[in-house]
Amino acid sequence: MKSPEPDELIEILKARFEKNMHRHKGIAWAAVQAKLERNRNASKSLRAMEASGGEPDVIGDEKAGRITFCDCSAESPIGRRSLCYDKEALASRKKDKPQGSALEMAADIGIDLLTEQQYRELQQLGEFDTKTSSWVQTPADVRSLGGALFCDRRYGKVFVYHNGAESYYAARGFRGRLRV
Repeated sequence: MKSPEPDELIEILKARFEKNMHRHKGIAWAAVQAKLERNRNASKSLRAMEASGGEPDVIGDEKAGRITFCDCSAESPIGRRSLCYDKEALASRKKDKPQGSALEMAADIGIDLLTEQQYRELQQLGEFDTKTSSWVQTPADVRSLGGALFCDRRYGKVFVYHNGAESYYAARGFRGRLRV
């Protein structure tokens, strides 16, 4: 997928922001745009989120005066699927290796995988991952045993599951968040 140019990205983000006001009540677009104009790294990360199908949108502002963007595509971003969980899991595969891992790709983009709690909070803003699933940050005790966590929404509820961290599926990707 092609990464949008900086001016084009601002227009895409503004249109999405205005279309989905329920995601960011009390936040003005002018404040968001001002933060983006002062932070080139954020713009680079948002371009990568958009190019990989994440459809980033503002989902809130932090008490410290920061704006939080999150992948709000209906399904797990298409350009970030078929990935195992992390570098260690990728290295452990002897054959049929995926193209990469969720944690490495998130780091390359400059975003964080959602935690289980953040994923649940996102689901309060809409229905996401009704046909796909998304890796979420996995506690160290689970990861040390070879597992990793992922979430989805089915039957009107959010579910958390486990799988071997080295597994990957065409319908599983990851969602990220960026604080600006």
